[in-house]
Amino acid sequence: MGGDFAPRATVAGALLALGELDSTHSIQLVGRTDVITEQLDALLNDAGGEFSSLQAQRGRLEIVEAPDVIEMTDKPGSAIRSKPKSSMLVGLKLQADGNSDAFVSAGNTGAQMAASMVVLKLHNGLKRPAIATVFPTARKPVVVLDSGANVDCGAEELVQFAQLGVVYAEDLLGRQNPAVGLLSIGEEPEKGNAVVKEAHQLLQSAGLNFVGNVEGRDLPTGQCDRGPIDIVVCDGFVGNVVLKFYESIAPFIIGLLAKSGIDQKTMMDALKQLDYSEHGGAPLLGVNGVSIISHGKSSPRAIKNAVKVAVQAVDTKMDEHIGRRLGGAGEA
Repeated sequence: MGGDFAPRATVAGALLALGELDSTHSIQLVGRTDVITEQLDALLNDAGGEFSSLQAQRGRLEIVEAPDVIEMTDKPGSAIRSKPKSSMLVGLKLQADGNSDAFVSAGNTGAQMAASMVVLKLHNGLKRPAIATVFPTARKPVVVLDSGANVDCGAEELVQFAQLGVVYAEDLLGRQNPAVGLLSIGEEPEKGNAVVKEAHQLLQSAGLNFVGNVEGRDLPTGQCDRGPIDIVVCDGFVGNVVLKFYESIAPFIIGLLAKSGIDQKTMMDALKQLDYSEHGGAPLLGVNGVSIISHGKSSPRAIKNAVKVAVQAVDTKMDEHIGRRLGGAGEA
């Protein structure tokens, strides 16, 4: 029920996802049953429409009633207390009770983070979860975290984010011994604020493939002077600023080139990897389960790709991998 284009985009995205996933997968649509049913009927019964060919997928959809809706403007803490039957809380509890494997939402990010921590709980030893977002680069995509869950972080939390990012890069991006960079204002160890400088020292002895500080200019290239980068660590304030800037680049370039008379379709094809909907959703790493946070402006295509990210996270047992890594880090 959450997102700028909900519930149509969510229902349509679920149908598209089922059309690409094998028959062993099913999706639960959690929210107001009458509204969801109306949207589902409208999409599937539109003769000649984009979704009419997906009629066969309806049997793989289950509608779960959740009468409350957490709005984008609701404060996270009060929302999860005052709306216990929201689609967000009901959906997460399905997973906590063993009746689903993952949760995807394009709703209120703060509420999803708070609800995930309350319902799914954090892994032992972890202070905070982090949102891991895949950024396109000239080389290979890099994982940036935190991209918005935590505005203020301590040095130890940044080290934990690096550990979470390594698991994501290994399990979802297929990277071996992924390289970790710490986002700062200079590559020298003494550059940065007090937290970044302390985190740099801790990361050197964390048992990770730490390449040192990286700068903002290294993100688009996917590498620094010391080699390729797979993971970039920062606090959620910096990460979210960088994320929003990144999202603006493609429309900005397309607008500039359009004035020069260059074909718009050619430009969009060339820049499509900068489109957030290519990846669809960012996992909230650190909770005991799979909670995928999608962009508030998610289209059906973005929702479809977010579902596929969730499936991949479940299939690779990423959550278990995180538990093992954090446990090992704690013992060390």
